[in-house]
Amino acid sequence: MDSRTRLRTLHQSGCLKFRFPRHADGRAEAIAINTSGGLTGGDRLSYGVDLGTNASATLTTQACERIYRAHSGDASLETTLRIGSHASLNYLPQETILFNGGRLKRSLEVNAEDTSRFLLLEPVILGREMMGERVEVGLLRDRWRVRIAGRLVFADDLALDGRMADLAAARAGLGGMRAFATILMKAETTEAQLETVRVILGESGGASLIAGLLVIRLAEKSGFALRKQLLPLLETLGEAPLPLVWSL
Repeated sequence: MDSRTRLRTLHQSGCLKFRFPRHADGRAEAIAINTSGGLTGGDRLSYGVDLGTNASATLTTQACERIYRAHSGDASLETTLRIGSHASLNYLPQETILFNGGRLKRSLEVNAEDTSRFLLLEPVILGREMMGERVEVGLLRDRWRVRIAGRLVFADDLALDGRMADLAAARAGLGGMRAFATILMKAETTEAQLETVRVILGESGGASLIAGLLVIRLAEKSGFALRKQLLPLLETLGEAPLPLVWSL
């Protein structure tokens, strides 16, 4: 019997599209594409993925999401993930780039089962260093809510609002770093991988076990440096090869 994960239902509208590359080994991969090229004030995107029992998939984005200067209002991005029993999901969007004056409110809602496995990532870059960009003002609100079997097990809220450059420079903020990421993993191997993860992170971040979840924070001076750190981490933690769009 063929045990490959297959698409059951797909609905898409507006500028957000999904593409499904075919791999020789049969692994399932979905790539989200924002055909508008970015978000600005008043734009709203939302998508949801429901992974059935025993299914396995990787969800990523075609490119970095760009948040442009907002003349009025905030951009909104809402993601909902449901992970069934004995299912495995790698949620690995590429970096979100916030431009000067950009305003984004983002939420990630995850509902999993006791037997589910997941690897979640959200990376952010405050302006592109190689382009000489500097984010002086803006807004980034990032909200995570993760539930397992209906129980809230992880709640995280980030709020950077107003003078972004000052907030990023503060020692109690990003300590002068302009690229950062959060990783959350639920798997049977989390405890065994903790020390390996800490070696990979070095001085760039930290990792902890909280209620059986592996929580990783890291920050770097540039988007390129952040990705160089993320690649070995994701290759170590993921149960499937990284999507080709993640190649440096």
